[in-house]
Amino acid sequence: MFSDTHKQNKKVGEPPGTPTYTGNKPAAPSIIDVVTYNQHDYHETTGTDLDKCLPEKIEKNVYTWVSIHGLNDSNLMSAIAKRYDLHPLTLEDIMNVEQRPKVEEFDNYLFITLKILLWKTKSSTFSVKQLSLVLGHDFVLSFQEGETPHFDGIKKRLQSTANQRLRQHGSDYLAYRLIDAVVDKYFIVLEALGDDIEAIEERIIAAPTTQNMHTMYRFKRQMLLVRKAIWPMREAIGHLVHVEDKLITNFTRVYLRDVYDHTVQAIDTLETFRDMVGSMMDMYLSSLTNRMNEIMKTLTIIATIFMPITTIASIYGMNFIYMPELKYHWGYPIVLCVMLSIAIGMLYYFRTKKWI
Repeated sequence: MFSDTHKQNKKVGEPPGTPTYTGNKPAAPSIIDVVTYNQHDYHETTGTDLDKCLPEKIEKNVYTWVSIHGLNDSNLMSAIAKRYDLHPLTLEDIMNVEQRPKVEEFDNYLFITLKILLWKTKSSTFSVKQLSLVLGHDFVLSFQEGETPHFDGIKKRLQSTANQRLRQHGSDYLAYRLIDAVVDKYFIVLEALGDDIEAIEERIIAAPTTQNMHTMYRFKRQMLLVRKAIWPMREAIGHLVHVEDKLITNFTRVYLRDVYDHTVQAIDTLETFRDMVGSMMDMYLSSLTNRMNEIMKTLTIIATIFMPITTIASIYGMNFIYMPELKYHWGYPIVLCVMLSIAIGMLYYFRTKKWI
């Protein structure tokens, strides 16, 4: 949970604007995916060399989407920053993968950071990755630590037909679609977490165990991670909706308001799940208490029934020579019948009192 605190130690002592990658450095090189498009044309280039992937000259009314997978190559990142005139602080924030979702305004672009949630079905967990977007007049730069399937549908729509809104509108609409794809995936993670929470709730009601407690603490930690990723998104997208910048058209603002509503809905769902997890903790403790009370009640009843029986047996177990009924022929069966009668009578009394 506190991994971001440890990763920030890599930047201690460095001057502001120093590009330092704070994630885990992969062995594979960074992948550059460049898409240029307009209403009439589409072209895509993928490689590891920036000069070979980016065209030397971009024609007017042509939009460029540069997608970078892998942030460990500082030379590549510096070259991109130089090519698109990015502020040093922007480059620093891109390579610091523990940024809080936010929106920053610069002279010729908007810088947006947000969190991607990736659900892992096999382990019933998720991972959190950072996505950084740079929105310019005719370009969008996206930076990720690794490849994700979030934007495959957007590429297919860009390729499919010129009638798509993506091909007809500018770079701000592309940035909106990228943000919308990220927010939509939040609901997949929330739905999966909701199913797991309902399943563990049923197990707690049936039979609370120590494993249930460990699972609940895992859910509580997951809720904190999801909250940390989603809550700042409302502020960031709200900023995009109300920002007075010519890079975002009134046409796109309408769709951004829709994303804002989806973010609020995701936050409401998250808070409901957090309350459910908190209630499950109380339910678990109550179930343990009730189970312990049932056990203690059963043991108390057994001990109470055997107290008079034990008293009678201990009296007749004394080693005195002269004792009443000691040499009586029917003494033994009579004592057994008396013990049995006492046990039955006590059980009947407990039943009438509704103690059992």
